Amino acid sequence: MREFLTKHRELLRFAVVGGTSFAITTVITYVLKFTVLRANPVTALIIGVLVATIFSYVANREWAFRTRGGHERSHEAALFFLISGVALGLNALPQWISRYVLDLQVPQVSLFGQEVADFVSGMILGTVLGTLFRWWAFKKWVFPTEGARLRAVEPAGEPGETGRKAA
Repeated sequence: MREFLTKHRELLRFAVVGGTSFAITTVITYVLKFTVLRANPVTALIIGVLVATIFSYVANREWAFRTRGGHERSHEAALFFLISGVALGLNALPQWISRYVLDLQVPQVSLFGQEVADFVSGMILGTVLGTLFRWWAFKKWVFPTEGARLRAVEPAGEPGETGRKAA
């Protein structure tokens, strides 16, 4: 098991960041959806995803992909948010289809049916689509080079030891 965890450390960290981002998205989305954005559930979802994306950038850069890089920080951030914008569209698309193409909303369905459809389409299907795209795109374009943020560090009296580069 230890070998598996070590081999897939980056993926597991990405999953933890994603799970935390999912929780952030869920809380913000439902707070907005049941208060100030009752008539705009897709907008509530988009705002929830945007807030979670800001958290996600910091957590992915500093923890999940901490040894990867290959770009200046501003270029990396621009790519991250561009890709996250595409993923946001992928995340919102299933709920938009559920609400406005399939018309799974009150009064065509019960309030419970509407909320189940919103959760399954926006929070589950949308999150899966967005997450798969992010994993692929972040490794390909945002953090493409393994080991890019490592450099030699020479502790006092110990030349040649390696350590993590301060970002």
